[in-house]
Amino acid sequence: MPAKSMELRQTIRRIDTLTSDIKEVEQSIQKIMDDCGSPITTIPGIKYRMGAMILAEIGDFTRFSNADQVLAYAGLSPSTYQSGKLISSYARMEKRGSKYLRYALFNAAIYASVWDERFRLYLSKKRAEGKHYYVAISHVVKKYVRTIFRMEITHTLYQPL
Repeated sequence: MPAKSMELRQTIRRIDTLTSDIKEVEQSIQKIMDDCGSPITTIPGIKYRMGAMILAEIGDFTRFSNADQVLAYAGLSPSTYQSGKLISSYARMEKRGSKYLRYALFNAAIYASVWDERFRLYLSKKRAEGKHYYVAISHVVKKYVRTIFRMEITHTLYQPL
């Protein structure tokens, strides 16, 4: 069938073109991250693409006076529900900040809790306290953001346990 054969060749050419475009963009990201000189890529779970997402979304870390402000900026601080004298004990994540930053931080924290002893132990501790997996991961994300903030402010490399 010549029509199907031609369609298949066109699809393969498009895939090859997109693959080369992706490689070009990833090389550009790697060059920008190398020029940036950020220590963020020394943390387990963060390589060039994830590091670029985090740095692009946060921007200059000196805009924040502490890591809790970065957490609030990312929308990772717990919400407060209060009506009159009633204060809810069931707090949820705000989800007000950058969804791309939250995505990058959550995924990086999941990988870090697999590859790095410090984050793996912290996740195990939170799970032992009876927390649901994703609640425990959100605690790991908070620890992760505090680590990233300290490293970016002091320009130090990550030191594993």
